[in-house]
Amino acid sequence: MANASSPQQIDVTCYSGQTYAERPYSFRWEGAEHRVKEVEKEWREPGEKHFRVRTAENRLFELCYHEKEDEWSAVELVR
Repeated sequence: MANASSPQQIDVTCYSGQTYAERPYSFRWEGAEHRVKEVEKEWREPGEKHFRVRTAENRLFELCYHEKEDEWSAVELVR
């Protein structure tokens, strides 16, 4: 799988229970709102939470929450 673009800072709406950013619901990418249909994979790296998500439009993205900066970024993935 190759990255189609460089990471872009985005706004994300997410579920937050005991901690922030437990599951993304939707995000704004290139001026359009995208609803997350499925979280295919999630993992942690030092200071980051990553989510590979499929949207309602069947597009695949990697979302990353950067904890120290309190910012989200996204990269659209191409198979």
